[in-house]
Amino acid sequence: MTNWTQVMDAHGATARVPALLEQVERSDAPAAWDELGDRLCLHGETVSPASFAALPRLAALAPYRDRALDLACAIMRGAVQHHGGNALLAACTEAIAALRELADRRLRSRPSDYQRAFGDLLALAGQYHWAAAMEGFTDDFYPVPCPRCDVEVIVAIGEHGHYSAIRDWDRGDIDRRALRPAPAEDLSDLGRWLHATAVRDGQPRLAEGIRHLFGRAECPRCASVFGIAEAYTRANLAPSW
Repeated sequence: MTNWTQVMDAHGATARVPALLEQVERSDAPAAWDELGDRLCLHGETVSPASFAALPRLAALAPYRDRALDLACAIMRGAVQHHGGNALLAACTEAIAALRELADRRLRSRPSDYQRAFGDLLALAGQYHWAAAMEGFTDDFYPVPCPRCDVEVIVAIGEHGHYSAIRDWDRGDIDRRALRPAPAEDLSDLGRWLHATAVRDGQPRLAEGIRHLFGRAECPRCASVFGIAEAYTRANLAPSW
């Protein structure tokens, strides 16, 4: 059982979060949810030890309270920014697994905010950098260092094209090279899961974007060909995660 007298929220308090949890467990009070969200995920991104401690109770509420699932997903999206978050999450594995199932069930219903819900599922699966980076492939850009020559390569996936390029701030993206999307059957385990989820839920643009993101790009400077997802992960995933 959590000793709430030792667990601080985003405002440095120790007593308010358990009181608010009791309120929302009794009734779906909007004011209590607003304050709880402010204390557990300040400005929608800053989490605290109390955030992780609250996950099991939010998971228990989530089948009946949409806001519980929303808040838990926001906490998971912010988890990567919290020093020591890995250790705190290790105590919440059962709650996270339950939340992940609920998030996947929400996706199957094809909500109007599908892309946000897709990012929530990624965060609950521990794919924090992809939860933050995948925006639906309408106009997505991924800066990655070339693994061979270390020049910054811009990878574009969206309505303006699917290419790698060198970004010139006066002339735009120059020396473009077409991306090489991965065939669905050749996707990595992560890419295959993401692609299959998008296909299952009738999201063709998302599915096609995933094939490109987990495909290969050519460096315009040295002409080496590299895996886009691997390069982006190396550049953006903190070593501790």
